This record gives sequence, structure tokens and C-alpha cells, in this order.
Amino acid sequence: METIQSSAERREWSCSKGAGAFVELPPLSCGAISDAAVVVVNEDDSVQGQVLLIGGAGHGGALRSSVQLVDLATGVCTQQADLLHARRNFAAARLPDGRIVCAGGITPASQLSSTVAEMLCPPVQGAMDATWTRRELPAMSVGRSGCRGCVLSDGRFAVLGGVSNSAYMSSCEALSFGADGHWTPLPPMHETRAHFACAAVAECIIVAGGWQRTSAEVYDELLGRWLRLPCDLPHNRCLCFMGSALM
Repeated sequence: METIQSSAERREWSCSKGAGAFVELPPLSCGAISDAAVVVVNEDDSVQGQVLLIGGAGHGGALRSSVQLVDLATGVCTQQADLLHARRNFAAARLPDGRIVCAGGITPASQLSSTVAEMLCPPVQGAMDATWTRRELPAMSVGRSGCRGCVLSDGRFAVLGGVSNSAYMSSCEALSFGADGHWTPLPPMHETRAHFACAAVAECIIVAGGWQRTSAEVYDELLGRWLRLPCDLPHNRCLCFMGSALM
């Protein structure tokens, strides 16, 4: 039986010692949760920093729409405005202006891969009611759960891979914002992927691993194509349900 945890850890790296170590952080005051998205919040008020803990599932697999602002130094979770749709195993990323986009995942409406997308907007500085607000976004072209998301260099939000109708996908699409916000297809990855690691850096997207995958590849925005990386992950078993962050 799956055990849902309320604990948190962060990875610290010592340049002088040349080695890293995991440091245990205080447990979350909001309780145990799984399959949620975590997005870093830019602020200067916390010793260890703050993150938004978005959606996910609680005990018994009940889907959650909650958004919690978590202080990593204390584990204290402050409830924000709920998502428009409860969801788990979805894509999320923070735009350069601080807004956060969530897309896909599994939602209560169908218990299947969803096309729905929404945006979380940070509170206006100096506002009395300093909570996040949310609004609906155009739906994706296909339902995706276990997908991953990142922000492209031109500001669009890209969603990659995932599972739809029990089929693993290599397809990708990107959402543009503004008055005519809409989704457009991106070139597909070389391999189908779900529950993989993904990061955007230097006008490229790097993806690695996933369900029954040990390979890695990179999308070059300038070339508009995916390139296979010449090395696999150093494991003889697949690495899945992974997160990632740039150092």
C-alpha cells in the first residue's frame, strides 16, 4: 500500500567539501499529500524559502484543489485560493511575471487524463487580501496525465508527453498568452514519456527518464527539433515519478 508523506527534504551542496547531503525539513502542517505540483515562490521573508504546493491527492486518493503556501523553514502551510479544478499528476510552471500555469492531470470530472488548464495569479503587492487568484485557460488539444511542463524562452508554456486513454504519448504543445491565447503543437519527442524529469535552460528543454524509460533528449528551440542525448540514465531500471530543478 502506498504511504503518503507529510515530510519534506531539500538538497544542499557544499562546494568546499565537494559533496551533497539531504537535510530534513519540518513536516507540513497541512498534512500528507501525494502527486502534487511544487513551484518555487520568489520572496525574501523566509530563511529557507517558500513554495506553492498545488493540488495532489490525500489519504484514500481523494483529489485536492487546495493551494498551500509553504514556508520551508517551519513547515507552516498557509491556505490560498483553491484551484478551479482538483487535479493530480499534472504539469505546472511559473511564468517570468510570477503567474503559475497548471494543465492536464487527473480531475474528478472523468478520473481520466484531462485537457483543462488554469492560471494562478499572485496577490497584488500591498493588497489587504494577499491571496492568489485563478482563472480558466483554453483547453489543451488532448487530455494528458503524468505530463510535464516548462516555460519556453519566448514566454509560452509548453506541456510535454503524458498519458491519454491509457496510451503513452510523445506529443507536445505550447500555450501562448494575450488576447488570442491558444495552444499550438510542438515537434514530438523521440520517445513516448510520462512521469519524467524536465527542465528548461538556455533556449532548450531537457527531458530524462519516465515510466520504462532510461533515455534523455533535448529540444532545441532555435532548431525546432528534438535531439537524442548520447547517454542513458545510470540505472538498469526506469526512473519515473521524478521532479527536477536547475542548480
